[in-house]
Amino acid sequence: MDPRERYLIPSDSVITIAGTVGVGKSTMTNALANALNFKTSFEKVDTNPYLEDFYHDFKRWSFHLQIYFLAERFKEQKKIFEYGGGFIQDRSIYEDTGIFAKMHFENGNMSKTDYETYTNLFESMVMTPYFPHPDLLIYLEGPLEAILKRINTRGRSMEKSTPDSYWEEMYRRYEEWINNFNACPILRIDITDYDLMKEENTIEPILEKVGHFIQQSRLHSNRINRKIPGC
Repeated sequence: MDPRERYLIPSDSVITIAGTVGVGKSTMTNALANALNFKTSFEKVDTNPYLEDFYHDFKRWSFHLQIYFLAERFKEQKKIFEYGGGFIQDRSIYEDTGIFAKMHFENGNMSKTDYETYTNLFESMVMTPYFPHPDLLIYLEGPLEAILKRINTRGRSMEKSTPDSYWEEMYRRYEEWINNFNACPILRIDITDYDLMKEENTIEPILEKVGHFIQQSRLHSNRINRKIPGC
């Protein structure tokens, strides 16, 4: 049986994978997309012209980097809208503004003017019809030690040379962000509970949870809409 039918996952679903660097978002994105026959939406990292310069000089390049990511992410949002869903998205646009841009501003790597320009642009994008909110955000989490180990073994050379203190701060900020996130339903998954690199069938219990969360969310939305005339 098709996993979408077995786990009652609508074919127009938009599922976003969130979590700090090194937590395994890309692996989860590919695994879910393959299982559900969904399209994928990956952030443009390798083609980002500012990324390498950024890791050498946060203050000089943080605004440029974040604007580039924001523009590329919005293009992906528009594509998802035009296709009508059926996507697994690697990292959400919410993380760009809620974690990365905010962190660089608060650490003095982005001026107040640049940060306000960035957030105003983000808020304008959210107000457009091309901005479908995810049906579900899957938040990947795990011990900091396990994530640092992954960065040091699987990360890009520029990530490996970045001080651990940077990743430790990002880890803390992610925890604060997810605990206050309410734009869509959240499914939290501990990365120590599965290993998609070694055991592909560990995706099955994750699919079951995804289907349950989306069904409950849509049922809740339908109840609200029935109570509000004209919705």
